[in-house]
Amino acid sequence: MTDRSARTPAVAGQFYEGDGAALARQIESCFLDPRGPGELPPRHRSPARRLRAAVVPHAGYPFSGPIAAHAYLRIAAELPPATVLVLGVDHYGLGAGPSLSARDWETPLGPMRVDPDLVRALDHRPIRIDEEAQRREHSIEVQLPFLEYALPEPRFVALQVPFGPYDALVRAALVVRAAVQDRDVLLLASTDFSHYVPAATAERLDRLAIDAILARDPRLLYDTVVSNDISMCGIAPTTVLLAALAEEDLDARLLRWGHSGEAHPMRDVVGYAALALESPAPAPGVK
Repeated sequence: MTDRSARTPAVAGQFYEGDGAALARQIESCFLDPRGPGELPPRHRSPARRLRAAVVPHAGYPFSGPIAAHAYLRIAAELPPATVLVLGVDHYGLGAGPSLSARDWETPLGPMRVDPDLVRALDHRPIRIDEEAQRREHSIEVQLPFLEYALPEPRFVALQVPFGPYDALVRAALVVRAAVQDRDVLLLASTDFSHYVPAATAERLDRLAIDAILARDPRLLYDTVVSNDISMCGIAPTTVLLAALAEEDLDARLLRWGHSGEAHPMRDVVGYAALALESPAPAPGVK
């Protein structure tokens, strides 16, 4: 029997503020940061939506939050999706494969409600429900306060994707493709890029991976990261996102690249990027 009790935060008070009011202020500071978009989300949304998917970082908010805010400004400016599918990383090796959560998740801003219909659609091999795999993982959790700030009463599904052979990631992507077809779902891939290298190295290596994302080529991204030994922790969820959406007419756009050394001087940095995948016309499900 699936445990339907809400998942409690694993990194509140560490990666982001643990108090709701302080967290809301922290999120706003990310939007207004010089590395961020420089403005808060608009009070009035577009009646349509072109944004189909985004790639967003997941480090502590002081470091990557302003970069992520570029994507969340886009999310907040358009018609809200019915559901957000967040594809995350398996940093701790707790999952035996692509792992779903069927729970609501708690944050200091309140509960994030799961979309049970999308969970059922995704619960097909190689993807399966595994709550234990999600217990310590932060890559999905840190996206949720931003989603709560940017969207009214958002529903979501958490899907953690461990690194594996390319063909295995494609099998997971085909399940995702079928599940989101004819559903109003916004997809997010949670990833940081190069880890603990000089800033110039991070910029050079990250650009290789970013160019593959801009080309919307999952095989090129996977091979580029592996062959150049780029320490992009979310290569698996990003590959799955690109492969799942490969047949859709989308344009990819880099919103902002940056690194941790911009927030605090350091010799070796972690690279971050926010990217958007947009439809030339309103996304499926949007009237």
